[in-house]
Amino acid sequence: MKRTVSALYDTYSAASSAVSALESAGIPHSDISVVANNSDNWHKGENSSDVADDAGKGAGIGAAVGGLGGLLTGLGLMAIPGVGPVVAAGWLAATAAGAVAGAAVGGAAGGIIGGLTEAGVPERDAHVYAEGVRRGGALVTARVDEGRESTAKGILERHKAVNLSARGDAYRASGWSAFDPAAPAYTADEVVRERSRYNSL
Repeated sequence: MKRTVSALYDTYSAASSAVSALESAGIPHSDISVVANNSDNWHKGENSSDVADDAGKGAGIGAAVGGLGGLLTGLGLMAIPGVGPVVAAGWLAATAAGAVAGAAVGGAAGGIIGGLTEAGVPERDAHVYAEGVRRGGALVTARVDEGRESTAKGILERHKAVNLSARGDAYRASGWSAFDPAAPAYTADEVVRERSRYNSL
């Protein structure tokens, strides 16, 4: 039976290190997903697929990645309502891309939250993950066999994963209650300010 392990990161660099470590541990890239905020346009889209187009054509992100270069070689650009521009790859991103390609208003965000909850992530956590990406973070999610769950969790934690409970509490202390796909996406300046709040943690 597959288990889902997830972690939020304040930087794409930390998230990409976690993805590489998961792959090095033998977890297939088809079972790993990354969704990272791109409001500051750090990823220009070179060598990336058009994620929403591929999903709309039935290719999906997993197919766009191919079998040779690993998950991170198949990064694609897309926009998620309430989050804004993201760089994404993997099974969870394909769920969101399918919602975007299907033109469901707010569907991509619902796709991420729905995809996480269907995979066993508590809904409260799924909302914090989505909000974390909205505020400039990166989400890494892996589906692993039950016996490898603790190994995968350990890998994710070693790469500067955010303490999700503490981050959710910080969001709620400022009046936030749940991810809202109708909320305006953060600007690049707002993302920089948000990231700077947690640099010392």
